[in-house]
Amino acid sequence: MTGTVQTAAAAAVASAPGGPPGRWEADARARAARLETLLGDPYEPANPHGLRALFDADGRRTPPPETEALLDEEGWAAEFVPAAYGGRLTRADLLARALRPVFRRDVALGFGHGITSMFATGAVWAAGDERLRHEVAALLLGGGRATILHHELAHANAILRDEFTARPAPGGGHRLYGRKDVVINASRADAHVVYARTDAARGPRSHSVFLLDPARAAPGTMRHLPRVETSGMRGALFSGLEFEGRDVPGDTLVGGLGDGVALALRTFQVNRSVICGVVTAAADTVLHSAVRAATTGRCGPVARRWHKPLTGVFADLLACDAMATVALRALGLLPGRAHVCAAAVKYVVPDLLREDLEELAAVLGGRGYDLDSPEYGALDKLVRDLPVAGLGHAGTASCQAVIVPQLRTLAETAWFAEEEPPPELFRPGAELPALDYRTLGIAGGGDFMAASLAGSAARLAAGRAVGGQIGALAELAEAFVAELRALRETCRTLPAYGSRGLADPAVCVLSDRYSLLVGAAAVLGVWEGQDGTDPFLADPAWAVLALSRLGARLGVPVPDLPDGCVRQVLDELIRRYRSGLGCDLDATVLAQ
Repeated sequence: MTGTVQTAAAAAVASAPGGPPGRWEADARARAARLETLLGDPYEPANPHGLRALFDADGRRTPPPETEALLDEEGWAAEFVPAAYGGRLTRADLLARALRPVFRRDVALGFGHGITSMFATGAVWAAGDERLRHEVAALLLGGGRATILHHELAHANAILRDEFTARPAPGGGHRLYGRKDVVINASRADAHVVYARTDAARGPRSHSVFLLDPARAAPGTMRHLPRVETSGMRGALFSGLEFEGRDVPGDTLVGGLGDGVALALRTFQVNRSVICGVVTAAADTVLHSAVRAATTGRCGPVARRWHKPLTGVFADLLACDAMATVALRALGLLPGRAHVCAAAVKYVVPDLLREDLEELAAVLGGRGYDLDSPEYGALDKLVRDLPVAGLGHAGTASCQAVIVPQLRTLAETAWFAEEEPPPELFRPGAELPALDYRTLGIAGGGDFMAASLAGSAARLAAGRAVGGQIGALAELAEAFVAELRALRETCRTLPAYGSRGLADPAVCVLSDRYSLLVGAAAVLGVWEGQDGTDPFLADPAWAVLALSRLGARLGVPVPDLPDGCVRQVLDELIRRYRSGLGCDLDATVLAQ
């Protein structure tokens, strides 16, 4: 890894895109809009960046070269570099917004061409010294890539699994041994961020992180393994790496010796939240396809049998966006307390999206699996891509590993006992602090989402007598609070065995219940935070439908949907489809 940043950090701050905090959001929106325009109409057959071209590249199992070149020309990798080092990264929620135009079209492209570099370099922004930070910034800003080689966080509670071992070397430094067979961009990364075991003893100080330049490996000490073909994300380049005594100098250590597990826990909460914030855009594309299928060739209204799946999925996507947005904002506003929220959101959102794709499959029928049809084939690709995308970030089990050990403490000390979070957490357009990886916490910090849920229910309580949609919203809020009370009583009885509870399925189910409560709190908070600028979001219909679906999954009492609720949501969905607007909280203007 070579290159240096020519400007000092202070000068980079002054010249970085976005300038002062008040302009960060406007700049991020402008960048996202520009990229959306450059990528063009995804349904235009002749568009080199459209779905047909992306489907074709997927069929050939190659990255789409023209679109990768476009992203390079736009300096897309700068989104992952903090503004203090010459990049565009300010807030995590704005990062997700800037990435969505790519993920809306191709999850594999989003992973393979960019977000993997974010996974890898997070440890450097969290604990690297100034030299390493400048080197990484120069690498990414110059168009380079980084990849992450970590223990199997994504597939089991194996945060301490030792696929790589770094042993002390004579004369200082370490020598690296071990292999990993499936690494995205292993063959074309300019930097490897390696999580390796440096202490034979099991424990939180067992692993360390090293930033390595593959070009500097001595002959015979690093071997590239063959490419691995996957069922999904077929255009991403997965292959393996094997280290056979590669020298690892002391100046490649990120943070301190033994910091690896803590760095994984700190940085993966960013990864989890960003993933949730961007994959929802891919599901948005499938929902648009389903609306097209339900409306094309019809003179009258949408057939009644499609009302429930279409409106239900739309409400779910708004709920997923609310959850991800809250988690992303919390990373900057409440960095020492965001880890449980991030894990809960990552726990819920993928499950909702998988269920949503099943519902949309019923609307699309066989057309959803026709990759020769850019208007409808996005379903097939996303169904295949989402499970494989789990290789790039912490999976369900590692989210449980964050949540379960804290449930008893939260029940005893936090639930119904702490103050609500600042209203800026939920307020659109609020100015928030920048993301600073160094301030992210990994334990303790209470539970601001539970406090928000209780506060929302208390404010809505009087609405139960009003009836209608407000009355239904108040009933739903109280039902979720009652579930939190019941969960508190159960969790107070848990043994104080920490992570050992992950071996007990009955205990793991508690993380299910808790995570859905966090989702409900996010929906209520976002609805309460509306300023009326968007009449649809300010109206309770979408929140009632979203909470009803969350409540049904949780098994809490769900009132009948008020008259007109589904119709309002359906009308808005059709309006957005016909106007070329996204099904997110921003109603993003889409290229047509």
